[in-house]
Amino acid sequence: MQTAPIFAVCVADSGVTALLGTSPTRLYPFADAPEGVAKPYAVWQVIMGSPENYLSGRPDLDGYTLQVDVYASTGSAARAVASAISHAIELSANVTRWGGETRDAETKLYRSSFDIDWLVPR
Repeated sequence: MQTAPIFAVCVADSGVTALLGTSPTRLYPFADAPEGVAKPYAVWQVIMGSPENYLSGRPDLDGYTLQVDVYASTGSAARAVASAISHAIELSANVTRWGGETRDAETKLYRSSFDIDWLVPR
């Protein structure tokens, strides 16, 4: 299964890499960041998807809905990264939901969340 090229699009955007770095770029799949990672960072995961099915022939397009969660030491930093990522992907995909903003009681990190719909040619 292929997935949406969110990482490739984000690492090609200077606004994202200015905030999330380049070696490595702190954008992690499966909503799983390494322990002790520098802040801010973002995680993403596929929350649903489906092929574009036809009566004859194979699908030529897959649709994915991704959830992106940004974690940062300040609320303004979380919002800045969310804004940079959404700006980077807007020419390739669509932001479909601005999710919640929370602060984790244990880690004290701020979180900003949003969803993306992405159509990916096979």
